Amino acid sequence: MKKPIIIVNFKTYPSSTGPEAVHVAKICEKVAYETGTDIRVAVCAPDIYPVSKVVGIPVYAEHIDPYPPGRATGSVLPEVVRTAGATGTLLNHSEHQIPMNQLEESIKRASRASLVTVVCADTPARARKIAEMRPDFIAVEPPELIGGDVSVSKAKPEVITMSVKEVKEKHGIRLLVGAGIKTREDVIKALELGADGILIASGVDLAEDHEKALKGLLP
Repeated sequence: MKKPIIIVNFKTYPSSTGPEAVHVAKICEKVAYETGTDIRVAVCAPDIYPVSKVVGIPVYAEHIDPYPPGRATGSVLPEVVRTAGATGTLLNHSEHQIPMNQLEESIKRASRASLVTVVCADTPARARKIAEMRPDFIAVEPPELIGGDVSVSKAKPEVITMSVKEVKEKHGIRLLVGAGIKTREDVIKALELGADGILIASGVDLAEDHEKALKGLLP
């Protein structure tokens, strides 16, 4: 069984922001080094600098805006997060969706700033359209399963198999899946169906023992 790529999205939980973001990121790094697993973390903008200064695993911004530097008060620009230490970004998460025309520009702007792009899609059909924009990864997450106790691997395996065809086989783009993933069995099933890894949040962020939860996902 191949090792999965795991991106832990810290969201804005109190247990994974501020000083806790540094704490959880260090645990992710520890597990990555001990197990040889590709583990990456996505953190909110204020936490990028402090987290990236203390871990050697990839740190991603949870979002960037496509605007050029200058008159963009309140925006999160790709150049800024890159300078802060981010090496990639999440885009179009179900909690921060982006209009399709703006999404394409966001991918281009991020790529020009040398940021890895992980773009979320709610359906295989949406993933197909996003694949034409050539991001580095597409993460398919049925929104109704996000944060729940039933994984996409079990509840909607066809979402994974259809996305594999639309994303990997047609465009050669690596596929992540998420929503409700909590166990090793969920991850193994996703890999067996053709996914390259997972995007996870609450299963790690809200766990009483972050290290145990993370190790418990590994095949």
